[in-house]
Amino acid sequence: MDGNKRVIHGGKIMEKNVENVKAAQEKFGELIQSEFERIERMKADNEVTDFDKLKKIVIGVLPGDGIGPIIMKQALRVLNDLLAPEIASSRIEIREIEGMTIENRAAKLQSLPDDVFEEIKKCNVLIKGPMVTPRAGEPWPNLVSANSLLRRGLELFAAVRPIKIPDKNIDWTFFRENIEGEYIWGNKGIQVNDDLAVDFKVQTKQGSERIARAAFEFARKNGKKNVTIVTKANIVKLADGNFIKAVRKVGEEYPEIEIQERLVDAMCAKMLDPEFNKGIEVVVLPNLYGDIVTDVAAEHQGGLGTASSSNLGNKYAMFEAIHGTAPFLINHGRGDYADPCSLIRAAGMLMAHIGYADRKAVLDKALDICTITERKKVVTTDVDGASAAEFTDYLLETIDKIK
Repeated sequence: MDGNKRVIHGGKIMEKNVENVKAAQEKFGELIQSEFERIERMKADNEVTDFDKLKKIVIGVLPGDGIGPIIMKQALRVLNDLLAPEIASSRIEIREIEGMTIENRAAKLQSLPDDVFEEIKKCNVLIKGPMVTPRAGEPWPNLVSANSLLRRGLELFAAVRPIKIPDKNIDWTFFRENIEGEYIWGNKGIQVNDDLAVDFKVQTKQGSERIARAAFEFARKNGKKNVTIVTKANIVKLADGNFIKAVRKVGEEYPEIEIQERLVDAMCAKMLDPEFNKGIEVVVLPNLYGDIVTDVAAEHQGGLGTASSSNLGNKYAMFEAIHGTAPFLINHGRGDYADPCSLIRAAGMLMAHIGYADRKAVLDKALDICTITERKKVVTTDVDGASAAEFTDYLLETIDKIK
């Protein structure tokens, strides 16, 4: 009798498993089809913005959450100062875009509200403050990352992050593939049953080749002799292996540039080891590894508050601080003492991208004076240091002396 019960019970389990597998297969098939469609869009994505030919350049402003509006105010002071002639002549417009606060996104149950995205697409470039991505246990709906939706929606396939640590002889530029990998289907994993959940990593030939070409083009234009590929290809054989193949294939078009490889865990552990990092100048890596490695590098540089990122596509570009919204500072009444340097550096990258590299050079020189050599006002993120506004006052005074 007991044996019969076990057979019946086992049969029901098998039947249920078959149903779960079928449902998972259907969902997976839909995801694969969406990737086929995305690949075709990548093949057709040939429209490249030439900022020199634009009569007017619109800079969209997304202040963000937490400390975002505080540091954005300071970054905009810098942009308005350095681009004053172009703003006065209407060659450049700085346009704030409303509706991307976590409160508005939560109310609409959309990480990237449709009406806001339409306004964003009317701009040529964006400067963006940090935004809340809700996590379990927080008082917000479990929305997907607005950052990833912006990158995907605007096809911003290259996250470019410079890192300089002069005393370690480090001057690196990271090219992180910005759309694919583990992030592209971040909210589309399959909960097969209560016991089994599956997430995915996506790699395409087209996606890997275009980030590789961006890295090699940068290396060639800036006199760099090395491109280093960072993966975990010893374990992730297929996706990471194909990424390496794609980078090396593109590299054949740049015979003067050496290609080397590093594993992601070793890169994080031995980044400052001069033997390990010998020759590294430009680094190209898949999405997740790029997210992790560049944050580690930023900490060695002086903290996430010192690092910025450009997100580049053929048509649009977005520039941002790489740190978060700093809820600790906000909750302890110290938001006004947040370090604005990361977003200010992002503003410099934006100016260079739209054709004003000379203004970025002035800003970089002033930042070096204010943060390294002179340091009359120091941001500590506590009340014993300079506020974001006080530091920016000092920075603008220094810029005026350099001009």
